[in-house]
Amino acid sequence: MPKFLFSRIKFYEIKDLMQNVKRPRRIDIVLYRKRQKKDIQCLMVQKINKETNPSKPSWWTDNDLHPTLEKMLQDKKYLAAFRAFLQSEFSEENIEFWLACEDFRSTASLDDLHWKAEKIYKEFIEPTACREINVDYHIKEDIKKSLEEPSHSCFDEAQKHVYLLMERDSWPRFLNSDTYLNLNLKSRTLWYI
Repeated sequence: MPKFLFSRIKFYEIKDLMQNVKRPRRIDIVLYRKRQKKDIQCLMVQKINKETNPSKPSWWTDNDLHPTLEKMLQDKKYLAAFRAFLQSEFSEENIEFWLACEDFRSTASLDDLHWKAEKIYKEFIEPTACREINVDYHIKEDIKKSLEEPSHSCFDEAQKHVYLLMERDSWPRFLNSDTYLNLNLKSRTLWYI
């Protein structure tokens, strides 16, 4: 016959002991879970807000270990991969517009500035443009007015808007795509060959 675990304590004594134990109420359980969730969120925010480790390159972010969009647009290999990714998503007009604005900004001649501004407007801004970008109506109207006397900064607001759109929308998807992962894997294993 098996031995009883509580051989010396009688059942009624255990029942008396249990009455002294405070049982959590349903609201206490819910509040505890909320408190625990807030603690986890605070830890995540602290992790994100930590200063970057000096041993890492300055263009890597601390929370993701992925490069920033700004620095990667300067690297030809990653720019080509990002452009191919955007073409697969049918949104390559964003990167093309951004690159056209960068070229426009580096133009020195006033004659070239005028025809390049017209070309960018007809290709990306005009309502009937074949590769129209997604910017506000007010930005489009400001650009249209500035085409009379184009300056290096006439597309700045639209370029900033498109950059933020890519940074918030396309860039995170690119970092999780097979295109980026394969490119990253190739760059890591290249030195073994």
